[in-house]
Amino acid sequence: MSATFPAEEGERPGRIMSGEMAEQPEVLRRILDRGAPEIRAVAAEIAAKNPRFVLLTARGTSDNAALYAKYLLEIRLGLPCGLASMSTTTAYGAKPDLRDVLVITVSQSGGSPDLVASTRAAREAGAITLAVTNNPDSPLAAVSEHHIDILAGPEKALPATKTYTASLLSLYLFVEGLRGGDGAAAAILPELAEAILARKDEIKGLASRYRFAERMVITSRGYGYPTAKEAALKLMETSYIPALSYSGADLLHGPLAMVDNISPVIAVVTDGRGGEALQPVLDRLRGRGADLFVVGPKAQVEAASAGFVLPTAGVAEEVQPILEILPLQLLAYEVTIARGQDPDAPRALAKVTETR
Repeated sequence: MSATFPAEEGERPGRIMSGEMAEQPEVLRRILDRGAPEIRAVAAEIAAKNPRFVLLTARGTSDNAALYAKYLLEIRLGLPCGLASMSTTTAYGAKPDLRDVLVITVSQSGGSPDLVASTRAAREAGAITLAVTNNPDSPLAAVSEHHIDILAGPEKALPATKTYTASLLSLYLFVEGLRGGDGAAAAILPELAEAILARKDEIKGLASRYRFAERMVITSRGYGYPTAKEAALKLMETSYIPALSYSGADLLHGPLAMVDNISPVIAVVTDGRGGEALQPVLDRLRGRGADLFVVGPKAQVEAASAGFVLPTAGVAEEVQPILEILPLQLLAYEVTIARGQDPDAPRALAKVTETR
């Protein structure tokens, strides 16, 4: 059963995004119950081809999901990965040798021309091609050798929420399938996602804190870094607040100089090695008097100016990003509402962005 938000929200701006965020526990269950067998079958077919390298291709929110897959593939499988530069083929006509290379293209709609063109070119160059989409009838699925349907159902709000978490879970199960795993670490996610979304009022209370922010910095390390990038994107596209995302290591190499006690800093602290690697960054931020908001374990939240405690005890580090993004989606939504804007209809955005 998915989380439910108050009935009176049915008429307020952002009701579509609100409803789609609430669907996420049920979407996760659907993937585990119905999608997992097919994902394992696709993974087995690709594993048999023994790819030597992986290229990940995506835009926007899907690019952040692809970055998550990069961490999984490199850490869990030891497979070298790269994020593709599509213009090398679509604009410059380059013809790389992609024999024995797995090219994974992640796209909610599967309709962007550059994604379709670059995937077609990759297949012609000898690549093993896999499309991960929310539309099995899309042009991208048609040009790819393999396809995974993320089963999120129609997503009508312009800011992607349920398709993002569905992409993460599908990619996790795919990588586990490549290594012969069963993905059992994901079984607890729907229940925990439901519990997190039920704490919406905690986030609503924080919205006034950031309503007038002129800039935000979001940081993390390891598996949490894609979450930082996705949270920044959600804040920018809904509330129009400039949100800068950095790996904690990169933040120390210069950008830390812009941190003060006025501009909020959001730290995504994964419970595990990524969080441990971020600790020196958190210490430096506290030393600068930063307005620090932490999403992570209880001890880290208690040491910050504000935060949201994640129920990550006993949860494998590699699946925590599926939970980490949920309070940050809610934060983007609530800040946007507090600023008098409609998160369902960000200016200048379309559901399918037709880059070429």
